[in-house]
Amino acid sequence: MKNLALFIFSFFTLVSVAQADFQGMAVYESKTSTSEMTKRLEGNKNITPEMQKNIEERMKKMFEKTFILNFDKSASIYKEEEKLDAPNQGGGMRMMSSMMGGGGTYYKNVKDKTYTVDKEFMGKEFLVKDSLVTYNWQMSGETRVIGGYNCFKATAVIPASKSDFRNFRMKDRGEKKDGDKKEETAKEEKEGEKKTSFLDAIDLPKEITITAWYTPEIPVNQGPESYWGLPGLILEVNDGKTVILCSKIVLNAKEKAEIKAPKNGKVISQKEYDETVTKKMQEMREMGGGRGRGGFGPR
Repeated sequence: MKNLALFIFSFFTLVSVAQADFQGMAVYESKTSTSEMTKRLEGNKNITPEMQKNIEERMKKMFEKTFILNFDKSASIYKEEEKLDAPNQGGGMRMMSSMMGGGGTYYKNVKDKTYTVDKEFMGKEFLVKDSLVTYNWQMSGETRVIGGYNCFKATAVIPASKSDFRNFRMKDRGEKKDGDKKEETAKEEKEGEKKTSFLDAIDLPKEITITAWYTPEIPVNQGPESYWGLPGLILEVNDGKTVILCSKIVLNAKEKAEIKAPKNGKVISQKEYDETVTKKMQEMREMGGGRGRGGFGPR
């Protein structure tokens, strides 16, 4: 009886998707682990418990977001949910939001295999246009149920983005041996701090393993953020630090969303945008006085 009910549900879902004007909406909750940053705060003698609590609350708002994915059979738009009670963010907050997967409209066209996303960085608007990443998905027979939908597991290894702050891990020089620290400090003083790249101050993994759960019961080649390429809607993605989980799905609502690519901003490729972010972060680090006073220097 259970299998029969599942078959009937899947059949009507497939019929719904086959409609010419098919459209769906999915709500995703995105959460990024802040344990590493919290640990660093606890070891800072200049931060009082009250200051730490305030910082952690701000971090929670910044690293926990809700997104809406509107999709049809060939395209989708993924955008952070607008909150009426949220005050106008300053330029710094908008920049950080953009660097952590939010702050813009992410348009994917799986038919043309292209994407367009508008981003604001350092007071400038960019329109990143490029080809979709080709994920070498490894299918698994493992299954689980998410929101009433039967899902299958798939994994892929991808290069880490240099402009996504969620991938950054500050180097902890306190773990080095005393001899190594003295040797490295002497080397830095000899070469000059400004010659040190911003990327030298952080641990940026070369590759990231992605675990995705998709449901063939909604047979569209779509998912949150940049994720796509599976025979069903991706309902959950986990990259080790950030988990994006679908909490609600609506198929063929009466009101249709406009699924179109954003148009505002300076057109730029993903590689050019990554280089722009890295260059600006390096400039900010140098202006902050490097290792001793800037927030981006090694510790």
